[in-house]
Amino acid sequence: MKEVYITRLAKFLPNEPVGNDEMESILGLVDGKPSRARLRILGNNKIKTRYYSLDKEGKSTHSNAEMTATAVNSLFDDKFPLSQLQLLACGTTSPDQLLPNHAAMVHGLLKCQPVELIAATGACAAGMQAFKYAWMSIKCGNTNNAVSSGSEKFSSWMLAEKFEPEAENLKQLESNPIIAFEKDFLRWMLSDGASAALFQDKPNEEGLSLRVDWVEIASYAHELETCMYAGSIKNEDGSTTGWIDMTPDEWAQHSVFSFKQDTRLLGANIVPSGAKMWKELVERYNIDLDKLDYFLPHLSSEFFRFKIDEEITRLGVPIPQEKWFTNLTKVGNVGTASPYLMLEELLNNDMLKKGQTIVMMVPESARFSYAYAHITVV
Repeated sequence: MKEVYITRLAKFLPNEPVGNDEMESILGLVDGKPSRARLRILGNNKIKTRYYSLDKEGKSTHSNAEMTATAVNSLFDDKFPLSQLQLLACGTTSPDQLLPNHAAMVHGLLKCQPVELIAATGACAAGMQAFKYAWMSIKCGNTNNAVSSGSEKFSSWMLAEKFEPEAENLKQLESNPIIAFEKDFLRWMLSDGASAALFQDKPNEEGLSLRVDWVEIASYAHELETCMYAGSIKNEDGSTTGWIDMTPDEWAQHSVFSFKQDTRLLGANIVPSGAKMWKELVERYNIDLDKLDYFLPHLSSEFFRFKIDEEITRLGVPIPQEKWFTNLTKVGNVGTASPYLMLEELLNNDMLKKGQTIVMMVPESARFSYAYAHITVV
């Protein structure tokens, strides 16, 4: 089995950063009224700026596929041209259409030679599923190089016209802030953008490379019901009914195509399940926590930072806060792209040194999946 290295990382963040006071003017007012929850939710998630593939009037400026293709193109140059690419794996939560798949649309924009494709569509872990596919392809000798990406175009889903007022949920904000996560939370958290990684079977001749030691992904859907969803409604018994079994009138009546989240389920399970998996991985791989240099947790909100810290400490597998690295407050929650964006910033801002080790953690609340990766700087 070959060693596998990330040799380049690139990103594309559309337009200018959007500050907290600008968000509602771009996304619009739900029911014509300012959000009662916006300031409270922003206070919890701590996000200061994010990126939208929209202009100031809320009109689209980039598709998801266009942002992804731009990030992928940035990985290549005369020394290693796009014409050498063998595999393209793309993860996203928010493809531009149901069919063709997202990876095919990105490949169409790249206009390069035939390549192997795979599209992973889901919530945050989909970017890591693409990441693992690229890694495994080289690991087993199927290809010598591969690109994986994570990308999102959430902003168009967040426009006011896509949401119904959530007055009843917002009444409960004072007693339990997590209730606001139902719909309004997602409007003030999600961001657009794309990031991509080039994997090769040899490290860079000059400069640093990131050796991917292992990638572990697990679903807990057998134990837990749906938590975050779109294109469906959730029934009282915990089951879901998808848009394909509903009428167009019902689509509108229930805001079927907006993002929704079962906030009670989120609060009860997202941290404990992920922490349990971390403890199992520490034991399986004999990870020396004292020698770990960077911990990159994909946080949907800073609300969860100290809850994660508290739980992994309780389980005896703590990681000191000084080893944590995130960029949530600057770029927002870019879903599948967020793990790539953290890694890209570390590598391209010269923050790494040979011999350092990195652990990435990516929780997904759709139906509770978790991804972890261990990386060594070489």
